[in-house]
Amino acid sequence: MAVTPPAAPSAPAPALAASPARGAVRAAAPAPPPAAAFTARPPAAVSGPVVSPAGSGDRGGGVVRVAGPVPGALAHRYAALPPPLRVALAALRLEVLLGDPRDAANPYSLPALTSAPAAAGSAASAGAGEGWDGRAGVLLTAAGLGQVCAADQRVRALRPLLRRDLALGHAAGRWGGPGMPPARRVRGQDGESCPVSSPVPAALLGPAALVAAAGSVLRQAALTVAGRGSGEPALRQWQPVLAAAFADLLACESLTCVALRRPAAPAPGPGAGPGPGAGLLGAVAGYVVPTVLADVLAQLGLVLAECGHGPASTGGGMLAKLTGDLPLAGVDAAGAAHWQARLARALPALAAEEPRTAHRGPLPAFFRLADPPAPAPAGGVAAAGGQEGGHTPDGHESGRLAPNGHTPGGLEPGGYGVGGDSVVLSGLLRAGAARADGADGADTGRAALGALARRLLTEQRALRRPCRTAGADPGAVAARALADRQALLWLAAAVLGVREAADDGRGLFLGGTHWALLALSGIAGRLGVPLPGPAPDPRVPVWAELADRVRRGVDCDVYATRLLW
Repeated sequence: MAVTPPAAPSAPAPALAASPARGAVRAAAPAPPPAAAFTARPPAAVSGPVVSPAGSGDRGGGVVRVAGPVPGALAHRYAALPPPLRVALAALRLEVLLGDPRDAANPYSLPALTSAPAAAGSAASAGAGEGWDGRAGVLLTAAGLGQVCAADQRVRALRPLLRRDLALGHAAGRWGGPGMPPARRVRGQDGESCPVSSPVPAALLGPAALVAAAGSVLRQAALTVAGRGSGEPALRQWQPVLAAAFADLLACESLTCVALRRPAAPAPGPGAGPGPGAGLLGAVAGYVVPTVLADVLAQLGLVLAECGHGPASTGGGMLAKLTGDLPLAGVDAAGAAHWQARLARALPALAAEEPRTAHRGPLPAFFRLADPPAPAPAGGVAAAGGQEGGHTPDGHESGRLAPNGHTPGGLEPGGYGVGGDSVVLSGLLRAGAARADGADGADTGRAALGALARRLLTEQRALRRPCRTAGADPGAVAARALADRQALLWLAAAVLGVREAADDGRGLFLGGTHWALLALSGIAGRLGVPLPGPAPDPRVPVWAELADRVRRGVDCDVYATRLLW
């Protein structure tokens, strides 16, 4: 999808300003006629329909012109793994409303957000309560976010905002819908807080925002190294570092996306507490993503500093702002420790449910990121939100069963919690290890990936016995260490599942072995597990993909989303 910004290069980008008197968002004046418009130009230059932004009847706003004979072609040009058309339009409207991120006069530009961290932080803090002056609600209503209720699709539509500012994006992610205040917080039985009225679970909102914001910092570093690497050979030493950071980012986002797409468990019976595995994927993401990305951000800070990008630069300012916003979004060390403790308490039950065979049959639907999200189980609240008329809010049919009679999530009815998440993830490790013996000798990458999965499977088997007794004192150092290792193994399983689901013959980068091999190598290094024998170095092709993306204006996400600005 080729996207062109407004025709007049000197005209200011569409900006949004808050009115102190009325607390509303209005378009900054003066605005050029085509200010909030973009044109998608497919190979066949055929004029398409004009789609007005949601909520523009009384607030003004731009026009999205979709060129091409079929409106749905926009979604396929928006990303390598296309979202529903409604989600693509909402994300593009939001990008247009946010304006050019390089224009310092735009209040939502990267220079403006990074140059005033205190103001941005206070605005986000106000948004965490009820005094954000309605700015997030009006902004997201104008973009049509209220029509996107599936958790994973809501995060995709919010990504233009999440990319720019962690605190602002985290606060906006708690918006429940048109006319509703930001989601309030309630306390669960085990102490964690969760949003009410927001389709994105509390445990996953912070990790999803952190992944997007860290991707923006990675892009800044990669742009510098790719742009100046030919003239300054010393910068080439950072290419493998950025390739490893890219693989870690894809791994964290894979786990987050799988957790967002995972249907919630049915509500427990009266007087019954949450099962030991309830919310397992959310707890794993809440712990693993901040922990792994803390290392990634440290590496990116080193690269930016060595490239001459200090705190006063855009890249350095973005990193400093992101680091300062970690506690506000609950993705700092304290937030990770909370979810680590929850995993430690669940270890005995999880160890008892470990499967003894490899996962067989088609992958569960929540690994297939391009497919519609699975519907809710009976009596439960799905991550996809409410459903009406047998369809999800994004227009997909709900309540259908797979040909084998199972739920679209690929699990037996009622197989949620321990018997769903942990068994499927552990079974994927066994399946990946089993493929090591049957891999084609000419496919060295696939054989190396299978051998590494087998090494990780050996580590998982070694954890079963100590995990059975870890629940006696979940706060002990040994229990937390076991939870750390088990969470990293499930991160590896999520990588294997997402990669296999994307390996559908289209030649997608996500379906290749390079990024998965590099991500699993990093996981093995964190576990202290030696790598199995000689293997091809995946850092060169992964860096080539990253450099190509930043040159072509493609995001560093699992979907390979094309950027507007």
